[in-house]
Amino acid sequence: MKKLAGLFLALVLLCTSYATVASAAGDHLYLIPDSNSRKLTREELWEWNYESLGYILNEIFARHGYVFKSGERYDNYFSTMPWYKPDPNWRKNSPLNSVEWYNEGLVKDVRQEMRDSKNYNKGGKSVWTHYSSGFDVLQGFDFVEFKKQQKLAVYSAPSEFSWRGANGKAVVGTAGAVYSDGSERGWLLVMYETNKGGVRVGYINKGAVKGGVKGDVYNQELTFGYLPAAVTADCTLTDDPVGRSTSIMSLRAGDRVTYLTSYFNRNSWAYVETTTPEGLTCRGFIPSDCLDTGMDDKDVVGEGEEEGNG
Repeated sequence: MKKLAGLFLALVLLCTSYATVASAAGDHLYLIPDSNSRKLTREELWEWNYESLGYILNEIFARHGYVFKSGERYDNYFSTMPWYKPDPNWRKNSPLNSVEWYNEGLVKDVRQEMRDSKNYNKGGKSVWTHYSSGFDVLQGFDFVEFKKQQKLAVYSAPSEFSWRGANGKAVVGTAGAVYSDGSERGWLLVMYETNKGGVRVGYINKGAVKGGVKGDVYNQELTFGYLPAAVTADCTLTDDPVGRSTSIMSLRAGDRVTYLTSYFNRNSWAYVETTTPEGLTCRGFIPSDCLDTGMDDKDVVGEGEEEGNG
């Protein structure tokens, strides 16, 4: 009997130890692992930059399966988290507790303080430093396989009259690895490595593709926001958000662009559309913290909720 009791105790200790290790291993997948059980402080939130607080706020709701708008930045981010399970009935099935409502209100207060003081704490902790896990391919892009021995023209936007890289000669060879996030108006958004060691993101006309294409994403339609936005700091527009960040053109603080969506890998990127000095439509990437959509907290869930609701 004592042996059985001892064996039972050993199993309990082993399971407890395993659960502790598993929990600790999963903690790195959360920005603030205990924001659902501990009241946060204003001081610790001020250690983060403004953009990251938006993700911390939405993490509270994502725990309960909040369904984010497809293709937008929070959907892109939380969809990569193994713990995130979208639930259309999240309000009914998993209401926030009083601690979570407290933290939701506090995070929004700190974001408002940053806006009021125009201090966005850009040197603070970043969600992207935390997230960085060695990904090179942009989140959302999946491998697609073309019939070999094709060279397809690549444009920066879904039009043959848009800006084109490589001095107007950008092409993708189908012998190499090509990734895609979907299509827009018959144009496939692709990502591939160039023969000079860089990476290019652009569009190919699906009508020019010969033979079959393997990959579910080939027939997936892109969903973009098309929001007017302002550049907040001088930056470089690039079609290479992975390798050399080759410059398409320079953007200055105050320039107006159209915000399409956000992508991320080792960094956070705003995918935008603008016009080159030559008058050509052009799409590319700039760092997310160089863009202001003018939405403030309108893109953050929790607006209109009452604190203290359990």
